[in-house]
Amino acid sequence: MAKVNLMDARNNPNDEFYTRFIDIEKEMNAYLEFNPDAFRDKTVLLPCDDPEWSNFTKYFAQKFDTLGLKKLISTSYAPSSRSLFDEPSPFESKSPNFDKTKSLYCGKIFTLSRSKSKKPLDIGDLKWTYLKGDGDFESEEVTALRNEADVIVTNPPFSLFRKFLPWIIEAEKSFAILGNVNAMTYKEVFPLIQQNKIWIGATNFNTGMYFIVPDSFVHAETYKFEKEIDGQKVNRVPAVCWYSNIPHGKRNQPLPLMTMDRNVRYSRHKEIKGIGYKKYSNFDAIEVPFADAIPSDYPGAMGVPITFLDKYNPDQFEIIQFRHGSDGKDLRLEDGTTPYFRVLIRHKKGKR
Repeated sequence: MAKVNLMDARNNPNDEFYTRFIDIEKEMNAYLEFNPDAFRDKTVLLPCDDPEWSNFTKYFAQKFDTLGLKKLISTSYAPSSRSLFDEPSPFESKSPNFDKTKSLYCGKIFTLSRSKSKKPLDIGDLKWTYLKGDGDFESEEVTALRNEADVIVTNPPFSLFRKFLPWIIEAEKSFAILGNVNAMTYKEVFPLIQQNKIWIGATNFNTGMYFIVPDSFVHAETYKFEKEIDGQKVNRVPAVCWYSNIPHGKRNQPLPLMTMDRNVRYSRHKEIKGIGYKKYSNFDAIEVPFADAIPSDYPGAMGVPITFLDKYNPDQFEIIQFRHGSDGKDLRLEDGTTPYFRVLIRHKKGKR
């Protein structure tokens, strides 16, 4: 089997990728450390998951009372919509709700709601049934669930990210979703980052993440990373990060910087040490190829790598624009070279 990625995972019966519990917990903890009531009295929707296997469902169900949730809703796609024609699991087939036809063509919905009982709620209290449709997030059925929810958390199919994020933004919901790092460059995404309507989450930026895969998954012969973690078969997917509009402490941390003079003298980057900073020919700005080389005392515009957005503090910096110079073309250095995906920024007054 060839090496695959999350773009393909929803359409390949052998390539289902599931987010690990530990990665979900780590990201949610960052929000809770900033605000312990981040999920209190909230309805949380987990679309695009298979509730029967999803660690998103397990996390929020197990921590239902701890988080103080009002309601948990988790939905999945129908097997037919994902080209998955496996036999239904014993969980489903032995349930009184089981319907052979619906099992194939309808998505499933799991719900957990606060009740008058004082008994702590957990995953064993989840109730499930079939959706009327196939579970497509754009359907009226799932869109109604979106409108009911306060917070949306999931790992959507990366191939649908351009559609999925606007679907959330349209409803003005709080959210935390996984996506490819390059999604920052999408025309549907970057303006939202620039306007501080969304930001990068607290964990897993640009270092890759391990996702749980079926036992039948075969790693490529060139695969060099761990194949099993804590007894679970995994596959590493590079350049993955969280996109969110839920506050976390990392977003408010100022980036420590040196002056331009000290960077030229002591920078650990050979491109700058003893040389200085290049300039663009089609925008009045300097080229800063590394975020830690941003000079603290430069008052003008600076072009930085897209990965800077992981360190972007809106109190410290202002985003001017993305990628293009004054002529509307890609930023170009005076030597004629074009650096990869630059973000033009400047220091906010009084924050250098």
